[in-house]
Amino acid sequence: MERESTQRMVFGDVEVLRVVEWQGPFAPAGELVPGAGAETWEENADWLAPDHWDPATGRAVMALQTWVLRSAGRTVLVDTGVGDGRERPGSPQFHHWRGDFPGLLERAGVRPEDVDVVVNTHLHADHVGWNTRAADDGEWVPAFPRAQYLLPAADDAHFGPGNAYGGGLRVDDRYVYEDSVAPVHRAGQAVLWDGVHRIDEHLTLESAPGHTPGSAVLRLASGGERAVFVGDLLHSPVQILDPARNSCFCLDAGQAAASRRRVLERAADERELVVPAHFGGTGVAEVRREGGAFTVTAGRP
Repeated sequence: MERESTQRMVFGDVEVLRVVEWQGPFAPAGELVPGAGAETWEENADWLAPDHWDPATGRAVMALQTWVLRSAGRTVLVDTGVGDGRERPGSPQFHHWRGDFPGLLERAGVRPEDVDVVVNTHLHADHVGWNTRAADDGEWVPAFPRAQYLLPAADDAHFGPGNAYGGGLRVDDRYVYEDSVAPVHRAGQAVLWDGVHRIDEHLTLESAPGHTPGSAVLRLASGGERAVFVGDLLHSPVQILDPARNSCFCLDAGQAAASRRRVLERAADERELVVPAHFGGTGVAEVRREGGAFTVTAGRP
């Protein structure tokens, strides 16, 4: 995969760093977003390629990345990637993944002890993996020893033992919870929230369910500038063109589509820069209304 350098943006008094583990062709586009036919990708090839679609392979281009926010004197991480050496038998691309996420953070000027807050927009494997690290005795422990971990309560209930790890639908869900979520609870660093959770004067978490029961977005507002970190509400810009298109990973299709439209409407109306978890290219998008639909303009790097 193509390695990317860290990108920096500033929104009022908040600094945002984009830390990319990899970026490149990932899944067949028609499988990732089943509601978008081949014609959708081909008709929009002039701007989808090469950052969001690879015409040669027909695969969607995606990124595995974390956003670092320096806000109100604290360091906040938004999602933590796949993790290192994890058992993910149901996801071959993540099974025993080996990455250098701590090294990438360090080169961006972030040490583990610097992190004050970890936001998991939802509890899928590629968003919580570096919540923890392997200790010398082999036990999983929080990777960020001072951090408060903000976990959506609905996801914690759904993917935790109370709901038998996502209802047992996917074998990976049990592994993910046990190695990347449960250790944070045991360390007393987990904070469950629902509805709306204010982090500081610039950052607010809001529930946006559907992709998972507790999927959330993080809103940033500072100095008249706005952004919204939408997690997996969007996997590809073709979902902006038609918010009814879900990814193959959305657990509740109707709810996910409704959340997506609501968030995009506000982003367009309030000029919020949209920051999805996995977009390639600059990693962000500007959204505008066009009648009852939306258009995408180039985001800033």
